[in-house]
Amino acid sequence: MEHIEIMGMVAAVLTTASFVPQVRKTWIEKSTKDISLTMYLAMFLGVVLWLIYGIYYESVPMILANFITAVLLLVMIVLKLKYK
Repeated sequence: MEHIEIMGMVAAVLTTASFVPQVRKTWIEKSTKDISLTMYLAMFLGVVLWLIYGIYYESVPMILANFITAVLLLVMIVLKLKYK
């Protein structure tokens, strides 16, 4: 694996993992009053577009990171709609 791919994997892990604490907190507290639905919808759309881009260029770090991030964002959107 090239150094740039390793850097991409590290970036993917860090950016994807950054969503986990918010999902966990929201899941446990069942409160989304301070969460912006518009922000999460825009972020979800952007991440899905990055996922498509990663698939097109066959970039494993981009595919993995954006797929997992899209799932986490989708969970947040569902929680926002459920607990608003």
